[in-house]
Amino acid sequence: MHKGIGNWLVKHAYYDSERLALVYKDKRFTYKQFNERVNELANAFVEMGIRKGERVNALLYNTNEMLESMFACSKIGAIFVPINYRLSVEEVYYIVNDSTGSLFIYDSRMRTLVDELRNKKSSIREYIHVGNNPHDADFLYEEVLSSSSKEEPGYDVALDDVHIMMYTSGTTGRPKGAMLTHGNTLWNAINMMNYLPVQQSDTTIGVAPLFHIGGMSCSVTPLFYKGGTVFLDDVFNPESVLQKIQDERITFMFLVPAMWQALTEVKDFEKYDLSSLRICECGGAPCPIPVIEKFQEKGVEFYEGFGLTETAPFVSLLDSKNSLRKHGSVGKTPMHVEVRIVDEYDRDVPVGDVGELVVKGPNVMKGYWNKPEATREAIRDGWFHTGDLAKFDEENFIYIVDRMKDMIITGGENVYPIEIEQHLYKHPNIREVAVIGYPDQKWGESIKVIASLKDSKNTITLDDIRDYLDGKVARFKLPKQLEVVEELPRNATGKILKMALRERVAQTK
Repeated sequence: MHKGIGNWLVKHAYYDSERLALVYKDKRFTYKQFNERVNELANAFVEMGIRKGERVNALLYNTNEMLESMFACSKIGAIFVPINYRLSVEEVYYIVNDSTGSLFIYDSRMRTLVDELRNKKSSIREYIHVGNNPHDADFLYEEVLSSSSKEEPGYDVALDDVHIMMYTSGTTGRPKGAMLTHGNTLWNAINMMNYLPVQQSDTTIGVAPLFHIGGMSCSVTPLFYKGGTVFLDDVFNPESVLQKIQDERITFMFLVPAMWQALTEVKDFEKYDLSSLRICECGGAPCPIPVIEKFQEKGVEFYEGFGLTETAPFVSLLDSKNSLRKHGSVGKTPMHVEVRIVDEYDRDVPVGDVGELVVKGPNVMKGYWNKPEATREAIRDGWFHTGDLAKFDEENFIYIVDRMKDMIITGGENVYPIEIEQHLYKHPNIREVAVIGYPDQKWGESIKVIASLKDSKNTITLDDIRDYLDGKVARFKLPKQLEVVEELPRNATGKILKMALRERVAQTK
């Protein structure tokens, strides 16, 4: 009988109940305390009528409540659906509707958005409020816990059961719920522990957003599997992160490149004592060489990884000793992951040739929620098709060459151009439009709109475009550049040639 990932807390509470598990601001929980709080919440969910397989939506920051909610769902076989708090009301509403969530847990900072959500018709039966200023109809998070039992919920949870659903956009521009099982998260942790020299004595700061797979499972869930200590920060402030590394003797961290770079740009960076830090892990985009060198000079091992929401996420990692020699590569796969690079007929391409990266292993998702066709298209013969173009070098290191789906990664956030394009095509003066990413030293990539107009005499500005999109998409999806052209380049079938646009933008830099 399996108990899923919730059993990790049970085991660590059994082996070493007083070991520190979780720290958020002035709250410090041992494994015993953390496990008991998770049990209280899980039992409260059951009292509220949440059954195995039901979806629990959460609009939460990187706080103890986010992780308690995730593990509470895992103990009763419910499915946790963390939602990006940077999304607009319409985007959140789409996820709530698509996932048909029964319960909604939210942070007081999101009260205004949730009040708007409440006025829309949905499947949500109850709301749990974290913090001050609740709505009259809300349950209060701490009251829910204090009135509930600390006993272990008596549920059988199999490794093949879904425990978390993370929404990831596709080429249609509409997000899809990637169903990750207890087994996916377990094997991701095993892969991570096999590859990285992580110990039970290690500590990490979870400051990359936990509603993203990188924030949740590149350091946080693997460290809970190991029995280490997780510190949380709900706002990324480079100075306070450096201070916390120094004060709490943090040893292991995952950040996206823009965050690592921000740390190195802090005034008096050299004055912070980072001697405890052993392992730096970077993902989401290639990390600038000067940033890697700055940490390696301090004796820190610097790893660069590649993964996707659908692969829970670990696909490959470039180890520290090769990080400069093989810069630009995403490294090699861990023990329990296989990759191939294939042509359009799913045949392996020769070394050095470009093809699509496909992935197989116990880390590959169960499928997309309520999207059997998209699932069949993505997972064929057990191989997950990433949509990324890649190649092997002669030493079997993997290089990602381009994204088949034209995705833009800005500050660690995935942006899918077609979503913005669909909105802009409704603009009264836009005839045709292409949205592309361009290199940005701070954010990795930023967003550029290239458009032709219906009435060229009636010009538009970047501010016009940003104002038009504001409220329709999250603020991180707003473009930083606009170029108005007479017409966009197209191929023989009429498809806009984005590769040509990207090359032209790169040449003008």
